[in-house]
Amino acid sequence: MKFSIVIPLHNKAPYVGCTIESVLAQTFTDFEIIVVDDCSTDGSAALVAAIADPRLRLVHQKTNAGVSAARNRGIESASGEWVAFLDADDSIHPDYLAFLLKAQQACPDAQVVGTDYVLTPDADGPWPGAWPAVSETPEIERITDLPTRWMTGPSVCASSIAVQNRLLQQMQPCFPPGESQGEDLDLWFRLAEKTPFALVHSPLSAYRISVQGSLTMQNVVMMPPYLERMRMRAQTGSMSAAQRKSALWFVAQSKLTLARLALASGDRLEGVSWLLDARHAARGKRWWLTAAMACFFPSSLVRNWERWREQRQALTPLMASR
Repeated sequence: MKFSIVIPLHNKAPYVGCTIESVLAQTFTDFEIIVVDDCSTDGSAALVAAIADPRLRLVHQKTNAGVSAARNRGIESASGEWVAFLDADDSIHPDYLAFLLKAQQACPDAQVVGTDYVLTPDADGPWPGAWPAVSETPEIERITDLPTRWMTGPSVCASSIAVQNRLLQQMQPCFPPGESQGEDLDLWFRLAEKTPFALVHSPLSAYRISVQGSLTMQNVVMMPPYLERMRMRAQTGSMSAAQRKSALWFVAQSKLTLARLALASGDRLEGVSWLLDARHAARGKRWWLTAAMACFFPSSLVRNWERWREQRQALTPLMASR
């Protein structure tokens, strides 16, 4: 079996059927679907159980342990050569798996493959709507420095990536148990320290976003645990010199983002604190622009800047880093 598709499920009754249908519609058919129900209370699991397809397995968690535990349980149950991840409210193009195979063939040393994705607002009726035309010969990018590449545009999301199963089994628990903020990024960056990524430049995964609310506009400004672990790995000698430089630079860029979030929420003192802590990025334009925000921009203008950046991100799979 080539692919095991792991779908963590918790209270996604309005969406999970559409998600599974997108997998069953794949033109490449050598796969299994593993849905890990994390104690749903809205009938989600019953909807999955009613789907009659021998390639679909429903696994139940005994307690509500969170998305990381659910994905790890799915990895434990996977029998495929590759494990693909898909959230229970997202969708994939009918040729998604077929193009992951193209990425494997183009970059045989890459133990992680993925595709571009589109951020698609939640909506009533058919979702995500018509897929854009797909080239039979899309560009396939080989990524060897994920932190630097990420700042020009995120490479993958949790619904647009597949990893060789044998590598995941060596890294279990792959997703940090109990975490739900940046738990996927934690794994992607640790994988990137071990293997190149092969990225198909065609939007073959749809990531559902809410029309209401925004993570960027929330007032909670804190360092995600995965960034602190990345910093510790860089400083304890577990990376090469090039990886260390890239990782510390990425952590600094993330602190600049936190500085902007603090400024947008009106906490100028905290914003300046994050800015000063981002010293590894002090030679870059983004650091100086954030410094200008801290010195001269009112919080409303910073909020408008971040909203503009979010809107730009929603229009393209490559997120602006300015």
